[in-house]
Order: sequence, then C-alpha cells, then structure tokens
Amino acid sequence: MAVSLIRVDDRMIHGQTCTRWALEYPCDGLIAVNNAAAKNPVLKSAYKSASGKKTFVWTLDEFKEKCEKVINSKDNYFLITKNPVDMAKILVEQGFKPGISTVIIGPCNDRPGTTKLGNNQSITQEEAQALEDIMKAGFEVEFALLKEEAIGNWKKFRGQFGFN
Repeated sequence: MAVSLIRVDDRMIHGQTCTRWALEYPCDGLIAVNNAAAKNPVLKSAYKSASGKKTFVWTLDEFKEKCEKVINSKDNYFLITKNPVDMAKILVEQGFKPGISTVIIGPCNDRPGTTKLGNNQSITQEEAQALEDIMKAGFEVEFALLKEEAIGNWKKFRGQFGFN
C-alpha cells in the first residue's frame, strides 16, 4: 500500500498529523497537495520541516503527474489536502485510486458561510458538495480530529446541506 491515510486538514501538516495519526496508520512520508503552499517557498519549507518525515508539497497538477509513482512506491504516505474541494479534484476529477476507501476530515476552521458540524469542523456548501461527490465516487467520509474523537460519517451530516 502506498497511501495509508487520506486526510483533509486546514493546517495540512502539523505535529498531530505526524505523531498521532502515524500510530494508527503506517507512514513513511507525507504528500501535501495545495497550489498556494506548493508555489510559496517559505510555506513549502515550513511544511517540509514540520514533520520529521519525507515530505512533498505539490500542486494539483504535480500530484496528477506523479500519482502513479505514489501508488507504486514501497513507502506509505499520508495524502493531505487543505480542503475538501482539492481532495475532490484528486479523488473524483483526476480519478485517483489510492487503494483505500476512507477519507478522514480533520480540522476545518469556523469561517463565515460555514455550517458547524463539530469542534473545529465547519464546512461550506461548496465543501459539502465536494464531500458528496467523494462519497458518490465510493469513499467513506469520516469526521475526526483524532481517531478516538470521531463525530460521524458524512451520511450523518449531508441532510443539513440539502443532500438526500
């Protein structure tokens, strides 16, 4: 398996991602996909030094170019995006098949125009559509800051956004 965890986290790479989740899922490195971070040398450097693991910070296009190498790697990677919309671009639009079927939604800060689902887990209608698309593509979508603090599956929340 080359992708051991798929996660959406608005902080992308931080200590909790690297230590706590790595206990649950084997991880040799991290792949953060975010156009803004990948194009900002300061942010890119900060993310790379935050984990203590092999870390790649790629644009969506770079991920599309390199995703076969990820799948064929002997190493296990966490695939992380900053928001559900980018994850939908990877899993639905690009059709990436990581070999695992659960997407973990971590911190999504409270922002104007969001619906609060749980502690530090608020999403917009656009992000809800992305999660719906991910689910319809065959993925389970779980909301969990930490594994033991899971608040539920997307199916529990989707009605709040007009999905039946």
